[in-house]
Amino acid sequence: MAEYKVLVSDKLSPEGIKIFQQAPEIDVDVKVGMSKEELISCIEQYHGLTVRSTTKVTADVLAAATNLKVIGRAGIGVDNIDVDTASKRDILVMNTPTGNRIATAEHTLALMLALCRQLPQADASLRAGRWEKSKFMGVELYAKTLGIIGLGNVGSAVAERAKGLGMRVLAYDPHIVKERAQDLGVEPVQLSQLLTESDFISIHTPLTPETQAMIGKKEIEAAKPGVRIINCARGGLVDETALVEALQSGRVAGAALDVYETEPLPPDHPLLKLDNVVLTPHLGAATAEAQQNVALDVARQMVDFLVKGKVVNAVNCPS
Repeated sequence: MAEYKVLVSDKLSPEGIKIFQQAPEIDVDVKVGMSKEELISCIEQYHGLTVRSTTKVTADVLAAATNLKVIGRAGIGVDNIDVDTASKRDILVMNTPTGNRIATAEHTLALMLALCRQLPQADASLRAGRWEKSKFMGVELYAKTLGIIGLGNVGSAVAERAKGLGMRVLAYDPHIVKERAQDLGVEPVQLSQLLTESDFISIHTPLTPETQAMIGKKEIEAAKPGVRIINCARGGLVDETALVEALQSGRVAGAALDVYETEPLPPDHPLLKLDNVVLTPHLGAATAEAQQNVALDVARQMVDFLVKGKVVNAVNCPS
């Protein structure tokens, strides 16, 4: 009989499920789409819980999880998990910070290019039967300055690719040593310098009380006129009200967003009425390769922890 039971409550790549199934010490159940009440009613029997972004692991859920030892997030962000309460209940929370690194970095560059060349608008125009070649005048990334806020896994991958496009790259990250930035060929700067010198600003930080609305009205007013803002990290890092106002006035020339303060994006949101934005529905990690990578990573980490006591990529305990 298996010693541990693991619940997978969000869709996970079959390769990840196989890792659990192949461990003789683990019994795994896959129950996708449960309500909060259904999760609370069954969580007591499990030692491990695997989630993506859909399942909300709230204090109520954790109170019922009397045998839970570990929560594995197949992805980077853990804002759908009450990490503080999990820590108080001695439940380890781990994520997979590198599995979707390349996918998110590539999506960031895709949004930047689409924004510069107005690709969605040009595509829609052509499909509507128009040939408006002169309407869609773009700008080049080459020789422009990109300011990256957050030089972690994804931010550093964006920096590497932007350098390949011939961009000057500035980086603000109080947690990264200067040597790391210099190894990547980017210039470490304070946020104030990044704002005033960047033609493009791309954000790659977690959403915390400290980073909430870190690009707000004050920061936008301090930024270089005509700046373009890209956010593939977390909704809430950019103050959407201030951004809409700046897009309407032209202070911000354009924005490309994959994440929003409220998801799904409400159908009456003012961003949807603007022509100088490119919007995608949280697709940063939506590649076949990334989905497989994060599934394999989270399954291996959870099995290693439950069976061997090995801690990897824990957000509430030193690895």
